[in-house]
Amino acid sequence: MRAHHRRAAKALTATVEEGGEFWGWAGRTLGAPARTAAGVPAWLRLVAAPEDKASGKLWEGAWAAQHTLGGLDGRRPALIGLHDVTEDGIAYRAELSIRVGEPVLSSDPILHEDLDLPGQWWTDLAETLQKLAAAATDRTAVRTQYMQRAIPQFVGIPAPEAPCWSTAHADLHWANLTNPLRILDWEGWGAAPVGFDAAMLYAYSLGCPATAARVRETFPALGGPDALAAEATVCAMLLQTVDRGDNLVLSDPLQQWAREIRDRCP
Repeated sequence: MRAHHRRAAKALTATVEEGGEFWGWAGRTLGAPARTAAGVPAWLRLVAAPEDKASGKLWEGAWAAQHTLGGLDGRRPALIGLHDVTEDGIAYRAELSIRVGEPVLSSDPILHEDLDLPGQWWTDLAETLQKLAAAATDRTAVRTQYMQRAIPQFVGIPAPEAPCWSTAHADLHWANLTNPLRILDWEGWGAAPVGFDAAMLYAYSLGCPATAARVRETFPALGGPDALAAEATVCAMLLQTVDRGDNLVLSDPLQQWAREIRDRCP
């Protein structure tokens, strides 16, 4: 991965800076700060996959976001370069993006301490997600087949009908957000039940009651019938990760949320 990262930097005429190497889940991705040939601060991310898996939603997410969504009024870092290579049955895609100067709000997707964010930040988030929701796309972030299987298994109710679907970031957690607001990691965006991003952020805030309450205040659809399908889907997704041994700190809050969702079912 490091060797291909260096080769990608050369192909994209970028210079990788020392320090700041960041590995993604299971070593699938490698990112590091870089600079373009013109000296612009950038971020070079390399993703690897078996050659026969190097396609589809996740593989094309950043490219599709750039071409479909643009900068979302500066909230989404621009993709400025792309480089593909395949070697020994493994495909590598390098994505060079404008670097965000602000640190992420949490090193972990799960929030472990309440945040004191200004009111404007919450307004900016709500407006950005509203604009994103209105974007047209044929990408799918959540499959109905998954909802029909996972919600009964992990939440204990039949999958609710989603009254509306809209475009979502689909991985909106605290390690993908900064202040001032920038939203990172556009790998999996696409159509999801309305309220999906708000429900995801709420789920990752469950250990911090004040922040969780602020998420609900900012997105009042949460707790109502229109967002029930989104909430049940997110709850099922994260309970499934708990079942696999991840996100264990959220186990009890997620079970409580699942009970609340069951109580809301008609």
